[in-house]
Amino acid sequence: MKKMDVLAATLLVIGGLNWGLVGLLNFDLVATLFGDMTAMSRIVYALVATGAIYQALQWKAIQRRWSLATA
Repeated sequence: MKKMDVLAATLLVIGGLNWGLVGLLNFDLVATLFGDMTAMSRIVYALVATGAIYQALQWKAIQRRWSLATA
């Protein structure tokens, strides 16, 4: 797996966990760690969004690699 895929997947996990906390407990972990809408929290949110966009664009390639690996 390419390093960029691993990074993007890690960012998606971070984003998913954070949004799960927001949805279930009304607790924003990123805002708690870095401050509400500070430059650092905006960077984290932007990185998570970039990771999600990258994964969405790479989805077909990832599916092809998985199907080749299982064949």
